[in-house]
Amino acid sequence: MADTSKRGFASMDDDKQREIASKGGQAAHEKGTAHEFTSEEAREAGHKGGEAVSQDREHMAEIGREGGKKSHSGGRNQDSDDADSEEKGTQGGTPEQHAEAGRQSHKNK
Repeated sequence: MADTSKRGFASMDDDKQREIASKGGQAAHEKGTAHEFTSEEAREAGHKGGEAVSQDREHMAEIGREGGKKSHSGGRNQDSDDADSEEKGTQGGTPEQHAEAGRQSHKNK
């Protein structure tokens, strides 16, 4: 059987797909048939999305690494000659510890 996974809409680049989808959404709103989410529906959808993304351990580890980098910079000058500057650099754990926490965060639910 022929491979049909990259035909039509699926073969288009992301920008072209978004453009076409946007036109469909605009048409639905003009026609009055578009679905408007209630805040409860939006909250439920966000919760489902959060659960789904948290299953991707590598993605969560990356988030942990980025958070660790940001929390360690904190607007301070890392090259400071303060006697305790080395201690400040490890406040809250190392980037590796943050990454490990990100990998384990889904286990706490």
